[in-house]
Amino acid sequence: MSERPTALITGASRGVGAAVARVLAPTHDVLLGGRDRKALDEVAAGLPGARAWPVELTEVTEADVADIDRLDVLVHSAGVTTLGRIGELPVSVWRDTMQVNLFAVAELTRLLLPALRRAGGHVLCVNSGSGQRANPGWGAYAASKFALRAFADALRQEEPELRVTTVYPGRIDTDMQRSVREQEGGDYQPDRYLTAETVARAVLAAVTAGPDAHLTELTIRPSAGPVT
Repeated sequence: MSERPTALITGASRGVGAAVARVLAPTHDVLLGGRDRKALDEVAAGLPGARAWPVELTEVTEADVADIDRLDVLVHSAGVTTLGRIGELPVSVWRDTMQVNLFAVAELTRLLLPALRRAGGHVLCVNSGSGQRANPGWGAYAASKFALRAFADALRQEEPELRVTTVYPGRIDTDMQRSVREQEGGDYQPDRYLTAETVARAVLAAVTAGPDAHLTELTIRPSAGPVT
């Protein structure tokens, strides 16, 4: 790594995470976090100053972050979505959803706080419209995203030397969205969704805001309107 600022992005093998890596790479050395080493290496190959950081986020330990002494940007982009009505979802789905969407975020942030504090860093949580409202069939996912919102709000108050931003995108044209539409039994309509690059540019706007600015929340909706 060089003397440039460093950013760590989870879920960086595809989708929004990979898009965020691409927009930050011109100005940051980028650590690409995720489970799929091959996919991470493929993303890193096209970016100067980028390298894979393969890890199981639900099992991250101090050893995984031992060589990260200073961290300027931490982007939490990894997540899972399993739909189902409350009367039908087993507790295992609630546990798995919370494990990835909340617990892994909290633990990785905790482990990286010393490095973030040294840099006066920035933590960004890619949340969801489901972190602002809950709809039928989305109970487990929305609960995890409301909890992620609370995590970010608490972190912002506990660590006043850090910037903490929550990004609330609407539907995004990603592999995850394809899975969601399959679960909903609806058509996949990419022209009605945000692109991953649009969400990444919102993250970049928060990161590059002037030193006198702290963008705490950003809500982004597709201009095409609600999906049916």
